Amino acid sequence: MPDWYASAMTELKGGHWIVVGATGGLGTAISRLLAREGARLTLSGRNPDKLAALARELGEAVVATIAADLSVPSGPAAIASAAQSDTGVDGVLYAAGVVAFGPLGELDDDTFDEVLLLDFVAPVRLLREILPQLNAGSVVVHLSAVVAETPMKNMAVYSAAKAALSGFSTAMGAELRRHKVRVLDVRPPHTDTGLHTRPVAGQAPPLGTAHGVEAVAQRIVDAITDGEKDLPAAAFADL
Repeated sequence: MPDWYASAMTELKGGHWIVVGATGGLGTAISRLLAREGARLTLSGRNPDKLAALARELGEAVVATIAADLSVPSGPAAIASAAQSDTGVDGVLYAAGVVAFGPLGELDDDTFDEVLLLDFVAPVRLLREILPQLNAGSVVVHLSAVVAETPMKNMAVYSAAKAALSGFSTAMGAELRRHKVRVLDVRPPHTDTGLHTRPVAGQAPPLGTAHGVEAVAQRIVDAITDGEKDLPAAAFADL
């Protein structure tokens, strides 16, 4: 492994970052922190109105916005196209996703497809599309979930999709290190983003006390700048 990979630090100021799922709870909090550190942002989200409001809030830090449907191949391709610039891309953070609850027997095909597409297939497609734009020293951040480590009953497909994303991140970290691209797999515990209140199917079981969004977002940004390559749920225990 090259020496840079063992001690790679990331300077956010002046870097060009793509944040996908920027209008979600963690996506918004992380976007604010990146902007505060001087990063230039291409923001993507599902809701154009929320996206425009976030862009107004962050002001000159935002260089582009793109509302994209991540469930189809043209969505990630549109994000990659919107992010094109002479300076390339220094970071990609995938914070989009959906959750579904309930036993397998109650899972319909549309829900099954939506969870897999948004939580696993879309970030794979996005990274494939954005690869030619990644600068040496850039960082790819995938927000998986604690269920990638500890799958839960009545969340089987969501758990499997997040585990697949975690495995993909590990493989891509090995594949891209010769290009000096770091892949950071993040598996946060239950966080107060409100996602569990907006499932695409079913109803959330008791999930226990949630971690605060700002604290989790700050821990993720610290991992980006400090050169970490893996951020398991245990890394958030002291928040």
